[in-house]
Amino acid sequence: MSILQQLTTIDRLPEYYRKMTLDEKRERIWMIKKRLGKRLFIPGHHYQRDEVIEFADVTGDSLQLAQISQDNKDAEYIVFCGVHFMAETADMLTTDAQHVILPDLKAGCSMADMADINQTEYAWEVLQDLFGESILPLTYVNSTAAIKAFCGRNGGATVTSSNAKKMVEWAFTQKERLLFLPDQHLGRNTAYDIGIALNEMAVWDPINRKLEYEGDIKKIKVILWKGHCSVHEKFTVSQIEQFRKDSPKTKIIVHPECPHEVVQAADLNGSTHFIIETIRQANSGTSWAVGTEMNLVKRLAKQHPDKEIVSLNPTMCPCLTMNRIDIDHLLWSLEELEKGNFHYPITVDETTTIEAKFALERMLQRK
Repeated sequence: MSILQQLTTIDRLPEYYRKMTLDEKRERIWMIKKRLGKRLFIPGHHYQRDEVIEFADVTGDSLQLAQISQDNKDAEYIVFCGVHFMAETADMLTTDAQHVILPDLKAGCSMADMADINQTEYAWEVLQDLFGESILPLTYVNSTAAIKAFCGRNGGATVTSSNAKKMVEWAFTQKERLLFLPDQHLGRNTAYDIGIALNEMAVWDPINRKLEYEGDIKKIKVILWKGHCSVHEKFTVSQIEQFRKDSPKTKIIVHPECPHEVVQAADLNGSTHFIIETIRQANSGTSWAVGTEMNLVKRLAKQHPDKEIVSLNPTMCPCLTMNRIDIDHLLWSLEELEKGNFHYPITVDETTTIEAKFALERMLQRK
């Protein structure tokens, strides 16, 4: 069942969850965790709310959490506190006897939704007509299972923000060109880092169904899907310039999902793990402006009171879809689970799973 079909089946959160006190909700969740024991596993993504992370058995990035779920053979129920594509990956990596549940089906990812399989298949036909068999598809793990499967059956692979450079380098050992889905910024920043010039990169516009490029298309080495993270695209060079003016000692660290000019203007850029570790290892008394999701920035500030940690964008709001899962939906999901109801189960069909795992395994073989 597609995410759009699933969204039509969403039930409204019962009103009595809104009327409970926070302490009552917390107590109920802890009791359910105690009753279910090792049968229940709650992975929580770094961008989730603190009220949800409190109950997570482990926190991490999307693929990391799916792999930890895969290794946890005791868990019958994996209540994934993240977004839809993350739960899909967990379902593909775990066994048929394990059930992956997303507490709120509206917890999606705008970036992943910017590349659906129909758009991608159409683009592939056009690009094959233009460039023949010279293209290899790569997709960021922040994509749907169908897009991962597309890359898998066409000889491509997945990438993470941590290993994107290594995977792009690998792609060029396979083919002359690559199609990078669905985040143009991570693709552009990574390709630039390995020496691909900006004028050797084109953009595929899935809405207008055309290739955006001026010049001789034979010079194109990278075709970037016109997608982006709605949070990271909000960081700007002017914000960096303001920090440079007001607080010259503040270090600027951003995620490579930010626009190219922002990444170039920052002091450091890297994956969520890189950002967390860099700040953890930084000297006491240092000051940091962080260009990533607000829930994580606030958590880092709480965890490191000896350092000044603020968002690069002072008006930034948390990711709307990452922020969908709250303590109410988590409790509702767990109470339904105890009644024998899987609310809401995330399942990926066998063919998609097999093909998507080809793409994942090609990446994992190059760790």
